[in-house]
Amino acid sequence: MRTRITDLLGIQYPILCGGMFRVGRAPLAAAVSEAGGLGIITSATFETAEELRQEIRLAAELTKKPIGININLFPSVRKIPNEAYIEVLLEEGIRIVETSGRNPEAFMKILKDNGVIVIHKVPGVRYAQTAERVGCDAVAVVGFETGGHPGMEDVGHIVLVPRTVNAVKIPVLAGGGIADGRGLAAALALGAEGVVLGTRFLATKESMVHPNVKQWMVEASELDTALIQKSIGSVSRVARNAVALEVMEAEKNSATLEELLPLIKGERSVRVYTEGDVDAGVWSCGQSVGLIYDVPTVKEVVDRMVREAKQAIERMNEIIR
Repeated sequence: MRTRITDLLGIQYPILCGGMFRVGRAPLAAAVSEAGGLGIITSATFETAEELRQEIRLAAELTKKPIGININLFPSVRKIPNEAYIEVLLEEGIRIVETSGRNPEAFMKILKDNGVIVIHKVPGVRYAQTAERVGCDAVAVVGFETGGHPGMEDVGHIVLVPRTVNAVKIPVLAGGGIADGRGLAAALALGAEGVVLGTRFLATKESMVHPNVKQWMVEASELDTALIQKSIGSVSRVARNAVALEVMEAEKNSATLEELLPLIKGERSVRVYTEGDVDAGVWSCGQSVGLIYDVPTVKEVVDRMVREAKQAIERMNEIIR
């Protein structure tokens, strides 16, 4: 499979594992890259820049293929500035960065001066246009279906992707609601140059989350996610668990940010991933969870996606003659 994204990144298949807080670690990232896609380590997961350095080195032991680093530009109380993460990734030879959150313009000079390919993840067309204007090499546009932060505009990727493709000249990746090869084929048909996945790769053997979480995902449907935090301007799609329902009720009653913080703070999600208590806190999960029926290896996911995409394209060729 060859697209502008595979040529840009030097990968075999146009399949990326997007940055996932506390989940985007070396074993998962390396497995995606080794399978022919691009794996991404999430820098914000680490308390120090040196921890990120060690994670990059671990990934380098697991694969010689390219990997990327996610730089999270959302407002945060973390003590480590992104400049420290960038310094480390440059020193370790990383030349692909996924930025997410706010406009990456402040970091573009140092990244581009060092030959880094920058993919900016956005929830809407106007943000994609900004990313192109400031010099990003590609943009990943995520629809309403996505886990994590889908933006405030409630637009699905089947509309958002072609709108973005029409609005920018740089390659576009599609995200949100994609978990199999049919989704990959559909994204390519919409004009995207590839796909970015999160939820599907969360439920794989190489993912470092507790087996209870993976089993919950296998048993879940597309109705088992929830949108929270819209009332505070930071909407997030998460697993529809006890805490998410509590947050939704609090927002219905006009809760303030201070009142919501004890429910949505990140420390609670750590217990979900490490202890397997799926109701311990809020954790990101996209609607594509309804398309997850097993917990395979990453390679099995990628190979299956490619095979299914080819079958979908062949089916369309049979229909349209």
